[in-house]
Amino acid sequence: MLIEAKDESSAGSRARWRSQSTGRSSLRTAVLQLLQRFGWLKLLLLLLPAVVLVTIYLIIPIIMLVVMSFYKSSMFGIVPDFSLANYRQFTNSSLYAGLLFKSIRMALTVTAISLLVSYPFAYFLARASGRLKTALLILVMVPFWTSYLIRTMAWLPILGIKGIVNHSLLALQIVRDPIEAFLFNEFSVILTLTHIYLPFMVVPIFLSLDRLDSRLLEAAGDLGANPWRAFWNVTLPLSMPGVVGGVVMVFIAAFGAYVTPKLIGGSSGIMFGNVLADQYSGTFNWPFGAVLALIMISVVLLLLLIASRVSRLDAVFGARS
Repeated sequence: MLIEAKDESSAGSRARWRSQSTGRSSLRTAVLQLLQRFGWLKLLLLLLPAVVLVTIYLIIPIIMLVVMSFYKSSMFGIVPDFSLANYRQFTNSSLYAGLLFKSIRMALTVTAISLLVSYPFAYFLARASGRLKTALLILVMVPFWTSYLIRTMAWLPILGIKGIVNHSLLALQIVRDPIEAFLFNEFSVILTLTHIYLPFMVVPIFLSLDRLDSRLLEAAGDLGANPWRAFWNVTLPLSMPGVVGGVVMVFIAAFGAYVTPKLIGGSSGIMFGNVLADQYSGTFNWPFGAVLALIMISVVLLLLLIASRVSRLDAVFGARS
């Protein structure tokens, strides 16, 4: 009797399992048929995670900044005002506009120096082969293995009054007294930002040059073009997506710099990002800080618009080779 009961129980379990399996299979088949019938539904499901993330981390914060920019900061907190007072505060003060243009100029300087240094190195890296190419790529990636803060603070013992540079100049008797102009000014900020963000310029240019078909240069040579003309008419235009991508990344990172100007910039090396951060952590004037943040976003969007005129953004960010 016990054996028959066990057999009946196991048979019932197998029947339930088959029924559940058949139900899941039918559901899977129905879903696949629905996706095949409505192609837009498949696209919507694929885009849904990205749309949710962009909405939560980009669209909603920007909307909150726009709304907050019309508020007013008082001794009792942030209250609705719905006026343009915060925008008038920015336009009526030459301090903020001057600091904005100063930050743009410093970011452009960092971008230009990075481009001039990175393009020859990326060109050599793309033409290298074997172990040399691997070793150089590792050297480019090594800075990412260390903290941003450490890379910034490393310039203090280099450019300081008792740093390596001043010590070498004194030892060589080039100067009599230590030079204080190496640190806590625009020069030190630009130098440090160039050092930190140089890999962001090297990598995209290298990727563009590395994908370049060498047969195009051979064809240009067969048509009578000298090396300089072949570079100007073939190599440079085809590497432009990498150049634009590097310029965009370096400029945005340098323009929004906060830690580096705060640590080694001093009073003359302060940038727009430092004033923006002070509105939230120092003066607690969040509505005016929202205005400054929207201005920074507008500058970045203007840069992307200009970049789209120079090269297709899908090519810049790797959507198309």
